[in-house]
Amino acid sequence: MTAPTKNTATGSLVGLALGDALGFPTEFNDVPSILAKLGPWRDMDLPRPLAHITDDTQMALAVARALRTGMGRGTLGPKRFERPLREEFVDWYHSPDNNRAPGNTCLTACRLLDSDRRWQQATQIHSKGCGANMRVTPLGLVPGLSDAQRSGAAQLQAALTHGHPTALAASDLTARAVQLLAEGVDPAGLVGQLRSHALRSRTVYREDWLGDLWRGSQDPDPEHFVTRGWDECLAVLEKLEAALRDPNPEIDPCLVTGAGWIAEEALATALFCFLLFVDEPVLALRRAACTSGDSDSIAALTGAFAGAHLGTDAWPEDWVERVEHREELLAIGAAWDGGTL
Repeated sequence: MTAPTKNTATGSLVGLALGDALGFPTEFNDVPSILAKLGPWRDMDLPRPLAHITDDTQMALAVARALRTGMGRGTLGPKRFERPLREEFVDWYHSPDNNRAPGNTCLTACRLLDSDRRWQQATQIHSKGCGANMRVTPLGLVPGLSDAQRSGAAQLQAALTHGHPTALAASDLTARAVQLLAEGVDPAGLVGQLRSHALRSRTVYREDWLGDLWRGSQDPDPEHFVTRGWDECLAVLEKLEAALRDPNPEIDPCLVTGAGWIAEEALATALFCFLLFVDEPVLALRRAACTSGDSDSIAALTGAFAGAHLGTDAWPEDWVERVEHREELLAIGAAWDGGTL
């Protein structure tokens, strides 16, 4: 493994926001409509004068703030993370800026979290929407966590709103992909490493982080519960590997690896866009934003992967200058790149 790319945390967080902003105007549109509105996808530009982000970046920042708060109090564990995370999610729910087409699952769960009930009673156990992993990027970037802590915390941040086992597994894998790329893993071997992580984790129920979450499902035991999620992720990784053997960048990626409304497809389609254009990150974002599915979430994760791989040099300065929440993204990224909170 090579040395970490310079400023990978900054590059990844900014890339997430840029992808989110680029995909915001194209979400809910089919590809012909996007092309008619914006022209050729290879020439798509970031909105001017201010590139507005969506709930994807808002909630990723909420996760980042919760991590800084929790880790500022000592070793990160379930309680130390869950408390500030819950507060951040409830604050987001009540924010006047929460008007960027937020998902129903997040809204419902966060409304229920605004109470004295246990989070396991607030989560939407049958939802595996991409809201689970569109916001998990900070878990792959924050310094000072063990692999077990990263996996547990990635699953917990998903579980507060999306309790489906596939949402947990896809979030774990998304954070793992960001971490591996930031550490310098060759993108050519990334999918294989994710598959290995899934196989190692396939029967592991992280009770210390998830408590009795599984009891809200119809599964007979926690192992059966968690295995369902990892198996769905393994299946979509297999589909991704097949697509990469003979890729066509001119075909809508959603037709290849899924529309991205659900967590495992958001992971796979974002990885597909990133791996189509490993050395051309802006083109990867444009391809991700010009898709018929959940374009902002797909592009946000694509940007997170590309930025983790290439660092801040991946992004045009004029794009970075006009993205919403630029100062907070840069401040968190700089701290994490410097090894501090």
